This record gives sequence, structure tokens and C-alpha cells, in this order.
Amino acid sequence: MSAYHKIMVKIELNKKSFIVLMVAAFSFIFGISSCQTARTMSDENDDDNLQPNGLAILNIKEPLILEPFETSAENMGDGTFHDAAFIAKDMQLGLNLGNTMEAYNASGCEKYSYTWIPVIGNNTPANYETCWGAPVTTQEMIDGIKAAGFNTVRIPVFWGNMMENDGTWTINKKYLERVREIVDYCFNDDLYVVVNIHHFDEFVIRRNSIDDCRIIFTNLWSQIASYFNNYSEKLVFEGYNEYLGGKQFSSSGYLAELPKSKAYELTNEMNKAFVDAVRATGGNNENRVLIISGYWTNIDLTTSKEFIVPEDSVPDRLMVSVHYVDNSMYWSRQIGGAAWEKYIDGQIALLNKAFTSRGIPVFLGETTAHYPKENIIVAAKYAASSECLEYVLTKLTDNGFVPVIWDTPENFYLRKEGRINDDADKIVISKIAGILKERK
Repeated sequence: MSAYHKIMVKIELNKKSFIVLMVAAFSFIFGISSCQTARTMSDENDDDNLQPNGLAILNIKEPLILEPFETSAENMGDGTFHDAAFIAKDMQLGLNLGNTMEAYNASGCEKYSYTWIPVIGNNTPANYETCWGAPVTTQEMIDGIKAAGFNTVRIPVFWGNMMENDGTWTINKKYLERVREIVDYCFNDDLYVVVNIHHFDEFVIRRNSIDDCRIIFTNLWSQIASYFNNYSEKLVFEGYNEYLGGKQFSSSGYLAELPKSKAYELTNEMNKAFVDAVRATGGNNENRVLIISGYWTNIDLTTSKEFIVPEDSVPDRLMVSVHYVDNSMYWSRQIGGAAWEKYIDGQIALLNKAFTSRGIPVFLGETTAHYPKENIIVAAKYAASSECLEYVLTKLTDNGFVPVIWDTPENFYLRKEGRINDDADKIVISKIAGILKERK
């Protein structure tokens, strides 16, 4: 779920008692259903083991390396790992499996009293996968994405679900296995898959120092990367979502902006921790393409000279992730006109100068699926949502970027029916997908 589009009903949690939560009235964009909470995973902890912020005292002596999952020979591929430029071109158009594996009980998450991740229902992967309104993901749903013309699926993941607050930051085995099942659905259709840390980056960064964040994210990525080590180059890791450079809780318990220099330090250090952690797991991960995340995934902030692409042990295997090439125009309701076109060109120029010119492909991890009428100017040159969609996707792909449409259940793509919702959008995706295939 994009932070740019987030509309959330917040109910403050009392961490020491059992409570019932009801979350209602979410926007059309999300269609989020209620998440039923029984307790938090920290309720059983001895208070002596907790820090003042409610987190267990950090207890990571060294990064946890998991046994690689023994996947099929087809999923392992032939051992070839191309560079980032090749992979970016081959990824073509992508779709997000949004509000699914990154869903969690976020009620009150911006409050200091939100000390750990609340348990939902019987604490099974399905309880979290469906708590924002998504159906349980099936092979047939992924088949429909492939049939529609997409060649990449981004799977946002909240790795804190089902995790114990014991200071080890150990990913729950059953949750990891469920993510792997969805990855396998995508591999069955010969799709590229992008897996990241989504929203959990926000939880960690808000409550920990830069040094502790480095330790925690190194441990998380060591687990993820080692578990998926046997998978082919079609599995791509993306470090984080949108929260690098974000606010942290102050000593008074309120979220506060970081000074810009500190925010860039945080961003750069976490990207380096991600890359180093994945590479350290060896095997296929020594050459796997990785996507580092921008400062808030904001184009202006990420193209600043203060944003540093980390050194890598292997050349030409990094992409950079930003979101929404027309975000400012969207929220100021200036879509479809000359100012919109000029703004997009300006944002693209920044990205080309900062990254493309240096051989670093640009990954648009989230781009707009639908443009409401009220966001489109009067007498716009591009007056229909599908026309705006085609214009943006064409601009992005003509510049060699990888656009991944942000989508949630039963909106742009109807998961239960396995098809794109709007016929005009369906034509746009099919047309651009065809053009990109011819370019290969």
C-alpha cells in the first residue's frame, strides 16, 4: 500500500489487554476490511526484557542464515544471472499484489503506544493476507495477471506478521513459506517477482537508532535472501518501500522529522545494509539484481547528490526504486494538461541524469492505476483515465524504466475473475505489452 495514497482509520491499542478492533470506511482505492485483534506478540514477554518503547532488547549476535528452500529445477534456472540493464528490459510491465502480504493490523501504528504487531484471528498467514480485503491468493489469479500482458509481479511483504517480540527479529517460518508459495505461483507463469520489506521498514525505522536499524535489516535480509537463494534471476529483491528518510519517535513519544542530513544518512546506510546482507549469503545472491530504495521513493529527493548508490561487490547489478512520476500533479488535480506533461518530462529528466546516464536502471515500483475525473483538469488533452495511463506508461517505458502499477483487490485487476476491470485499460496494457515484447 502506497504511503501517498494511505487513508487509515486509527484506533489506539492498549498493549496490556485484549481488545476488539473494527476498522471501517476505507477508500475505494483499498477496499480494506476489518482486522480482528486478540493480542500482541509481546504480551507474554517479561517487562524486564523490554525497552521503554516496548521492543524487546536487541538480541542479534550475528545475522541469521536459513537453509535455502529446495525449489524445482525450473525455478532454479540454468545459473545465468544477467546485469540490471538486461533484467530491467525483460521485466517490461508490472503489477503490484497490493494489500495482501503487506497487510497487518495498523490501527494506532503512528502512536508510541503501538509497541508490537497485533495478532489477528488465529495467527495464521491467511489471517494477515486477507485482513485488508484481499482474497487468499491463488495460481489462477496470477495466471490472469500473466494473460493480461504483465511480465512482473511485485509482492509487498510485512515480515513482522507472526513474529515474536523477543529481540531476535526472526521471521515466522509459516509466513515465509506462504510468501514462497506466491512466488512459486509467479514462477509457474515465468513472471519476474519482486519481493521487498513493506511497511515493516516503517515500524523498525520509527523505533530504532540507525545502528540498530542496520542490525535489524541485515538480519531480516539475511533470512529472506538465504531462504530464496536457489531461485533464478527472475526473483529480484527490493530493499524497502517508502520509508527510508522517514520520521522517528522522539524522546517525548511523538513522530518527528529527521534533519535532512540525518535522513540521507539513514537512507544510504539502510541501502548499504541491504546490499551487503544479500551478497553475504553467497550462491545465486552474489549476482542477483537488487533494487535499492529512494529517499521516500520521492524523485526529487532521490536524485539529489546526497543520495548515494552503495558500492556493490559485483558490477551493474543494481536498480533504484522511486514511485509516481506524476505524484504532485495527481494530488493538485492537474492531470491531463500541458503542465502535467511538462512535470512528467522534468521528473524523467532528473532520473535519467542521476541514474540512467550512469547505467543504473530505474524501477517505478508504484505507478498510478486510475485517474479519477476530479483529478483531471477541465478540457484536458488526455481526459480519460485510460488515456492518462497510456501516456504515463509509454513515457516510462520509452525511457527504459520499469513501471509497476499499484493495485489492490478488485480495483484495476479483478483477482476473483482473473482479468483487468476496465476494457479501455485492458487495451492499453495489451498494446504496450506487445510493443515491449517486440523490443526484446
